[in-house]
Amino acid sequence: MNFLRNFLASILGSLVAFAIIMGMFFIFLILMGNAEDGVVVKKNSILEIGFTMPILDYVGKDEADPFAGLWASEIGLDEIIHAIKVAKEDGDIEGISITTSFLQAGMAQTREIREALLDFKASGKFIMAHSDFYSQKDYYLASVADEVYVNPVGALDFKGLATEVLYYKDLQEKTGIKMEVIRHGKYKSAVEPFLSNTMSEENRTQLKELLTSIWNVMLDDVSASRKISRPDLNTIADTLGGRTPKLAVASGLLDGTLHFDQYEGLLKEKVGVGEDEELNYVSLMDYVQKSNRQKIQTGTDKVAVIYAQGEIFFGEGGKDQIGQGLIVDALQKATKNENVKAIVFRVDSPGGSALVSDIIWREMQLAKKVKPVVVSFGNVAASGGYYIGVGGDKIFAEPTTITGSIGVFGTIPNINELAKNVGINAEQVGTNKNSVDYSLFEPMSDSFRKVVLESIEETYGTFLERVAQGRNMTVAQVDSLAQGRVWSGVDAKANGLVDELGNLDDAIAAAAEMAGLESYGIRQYPKYKTDFERFMEDLGGMKAKIGQEMIQEEIGTEAYQMLKEFKDLSKQEGIQAKMPYSLNIK
Repeated sequence: MNFLRNFLASILGSLVAFAIIMGMFFIFLILMGNAEDGVVVKKNSILEIGFTMPILDYVGKDEADPFAGLWASEIGLDEIIHAIKVAKEDGDIEGISITTSFLQAGMAQTREIREALLDFKASGKFIMAHSDFYSQKDYYLASVADEVYVNPVGALDFKGLATEVLYYKDLQEKTGIKMEVIRHGKYKSAVEPFLSNTMSEENRTQLKELLTSIWNVMLDDVSASRKISRPDLNTIADTLGGRTPKLAVASGLLDGTLHFDQYEGLLKEKVGVGEDEELNYVSLMDYVQKSNRQKIQTGTDKVAVIYAQGEIFFGEGGKDQIGQGLIVDALQKATKNENVKAIVFRVDSPGGSALVSDIIWREMQLAKKVKPVVVSFGNVAASGGYYIGVGGDKIFAEPTTITGSIGVFGTIPNINELAKNVGINAEQVGTNKNSVDYSLFEPMSDSFRKVVLESIEETYGTFLERVAQGRNMTVAQVDSLAQGRVWSGVDAKANGLVDELGNLDDAIAAAAEMAGLESYGIRQYPKYKTDFERFMEDLGGMKAKIGQEMIQEEIGTEAYQMLKEFKDLSKQEGIQAKMPYSLNIK
């Protein structure tokens, strides 16, 4: 009995001690969070921009959260753009130094950051860039700088855009695990990787046109910044005229080759610091903490910005998945809030569940009856991503936005061949003719395929009607632009799928104008879990996140992304309005 009493007392004492330690820890963090701005920016400081993490449009930080930013390892595109705007007017910031390698952002996001940097330059402040290695996306961003340098033994990649699509037909036959595909009859490129070992000419043509359109936008921007003509830039790409630092300098892509200490010497000259003195750097991550407390746009009247990012799944959703729960709630809150006079719906999604897409589309229709709704497309607004946005009063897209892919399909896993090979036989018993509609272990029946195809045809027809209504087109006109075809933002504007080319700020300005607002603040939705809530989540979830980070570190970002896509594929339920594959443009 004494042993049991002592044992329980030890456990209780340990729990009390743990609670006290955790309490002191959180009090310490709160004190840190309430300390002035938390970040001190000295005179003659340089804002250092070096992106090391994937960039989301929005990470949903709650300003009321006392722990926000204390251990955050991510910042949203909205915070990045805002920080650059604040730095433009900050008398303590002399200029910006870009030191990014292997930028993990989409083309549209990269261009939005680039446009913000161009605006920063208009203030007369300097922007300099240095890297050991420039990928094409890194260089596209860095080319906005007054001077661009690379390590003398570094490298620069400038050869034109490309993408790769993996095909799984042989893999399915060898493993006995296949995806049963049911699609709209004319929907040519959808789920092609599961049906063929080679790319169809139709798909090759559309991808080539998409890449060319995006490449032309990049060429225009680089040409304006570097004063090199588009034909000359294409010649450099075709001949790999920037493949070595010396060639890159000779071709005009770079201003010189410098070791980092030499580059810092140039920065010291820019800010008037002696050779023996230290430069005052402030990292973008730190500066975001400061800039988030400074509002550029203020007013009682608000423009709500609702972010929908990630694949579309049935459920609540989160910062990297779109669910009807959070998005519908955000639309309803913005609609009912009397201070919100207009809504901007920001979309970055390759699509997903057709059902969820229609639920969100319907909520957009209800919101539009009450106040103006302007849509802003980010990196991708394809299939279901386009579906949820087509209900707005006006649509903006970046020139590099992957747009359209209007089409639906169904993919159902089947392991009949594998089951036979390993000696598994499944027997079904049911009460009615169709009570056993499908088994993972049996070939798909013609009757089941027919029923699913009818649903897909009906969903596709509804999708066409939604687009026709939103874009003031006939169903036949939409169908000619649909069937899974993807377009760049430039081409989407030309064919009527979007109204204007522009970024999120342009969409916000248009929404404010439609609502008759001269001064206004911004209210962002939805709000995700706070840093504190995420920290206090169960240990299993924390272990899972750590495990994911370790796997990504071990196998690399591209391999991890492929693994994640297979995992997401297994979670798909119902008919999908989704891009058939992931396009990693590089």
